[in-house]
Amino acid sequence: MRSRRGAAVAAAVLACALTAVSMTRAAASAAGLLKVRLGGDSQATRIVMDLDQAASGKLVSDGSDGHAVVILAGVSALGGLQGAGQGLVRSWSVDQTTGGARLVLELTAEAKVRGRFLLPPADGIDHYRYVIDVAALPTAGLKLASSTAPMPIALKLRPKIAPVRATRVSLKKIIVIDPGHGGHDPGASGALGFEKDVNLAAALALKSRLERASRYRVVLTRDDDSYVPLDRRVRIAQSAGADLFISLHSDSGPDASLRGASVYTLSDKASNRAVRFVKQDDWFMKASLTGDRGVQDILFDLTQRTTKNRSAAFAQTLVTRIEAEARTPLLRRSHRDAGFMVLLAPDVPAVLLEMGFVSNPDDEELLRDPVRRTRLMNAVGDSIDDYFAEATRLASR
Repeated sequence: MRSRRGAAVAAAVLACALTAVSMTRAAASAAGLLKVRLGGDSQATRIVMDLDQAASGKLVSDGSDGHAVVILAGVSALGGLQGAGQGLVRSWSVDQTTGGARLVLELTAEAKVRGRFLLPPADGIDHYRYVIDVAALPTAGLKLASSTAPMPIALKLRPKIAPVRATRVSLKKIIVIDPGHGGHDPGASGALGFEKDVNLAAALALKSRLERASRYRVVLTRDDDSYVPLDRRVRIAQSAGADLFISLHSDSGPDASLRGASVYTLSDKASNRAVRFVKQDDWFMKASLTGDRGVQDILFDLTQRTTKNRSAAFAQTLVTRIEAEARTPLLRRSHRDAGFMVLLAPDVPAVLLEMGFVSNPDDEELLRDPVRRTRLMNAVGDSIDDYFAEATRLASR
């Protein structure tokens, strides 16, 4: 009898040992959640999940119903975590579920997840960061937050139904098209006229192409011959919550034989200029993680680096499409970098497309011909389709 009991106890001990080894191996192979950080205000809030390994996330709920759910595949969150919210997040919690860690964000009634991405170790940071951006819906402005007087009953009812209306709109990607120059700033001059007119005609053609797809909401920085200051063009993109900003220009050169299109993205040398730009009204710092300036600078660097990578990815797609479809010549070095003011927003992927040289007779004729101009803008539209299709594929992995 004793021998049987001893055998049973030994078997139980062995089973426990095997289970412990199995759990240890599973924990070693899973990514560990190190920390969760939040920051922002009533317009934009960022959640950063520090991980010791790379991980992919799946968005289960975007927040339209008041809470957002993201599952990080293969991530270990044994014991769970929870904390108070900030900005658009009332509270958050992380628990373990089948396949990974589940993050639940309790949101305000007028917010939803706007974007998410994984940042690898870089610039002295030795771990991965899974970043989730939450943005206020356009109808959030219905709240009279600054008023201390009682709100009429009719206005009190609006927030309950506003998210339903806004959700359908927010599914569309927001594209801001910037026709360069305008008004008293004519830009370059060609034999047949000024650059500003060519740029506007191209912008209207691109707007028409994008709106046919019904997947985009298009915003123009100008739709007539008016002058818009450069910094105002960037603010328009930020206020619209732009997913992509495209500035259209027509180049000029000292040699009339010079022709071809090129695409510019923000240069590394322009980083300090971007810092000075955003500090003009401290708009970016208001959505920072904390009041600590050091943390704010880190957040700025992370955001700007991610945006520059996305801008470069779109620029490459744009160059490929123009070359393959538009029958438009390209400069030998077709993807360039510069510190143009319209590229300075650290949170909006942006390119400046020089469609050709108005100082070259062939390029100017191409840009003024409605048929060939439409073909060029169709290629730009196709590159936008490709860019967002690839972004969706990566985010859903």
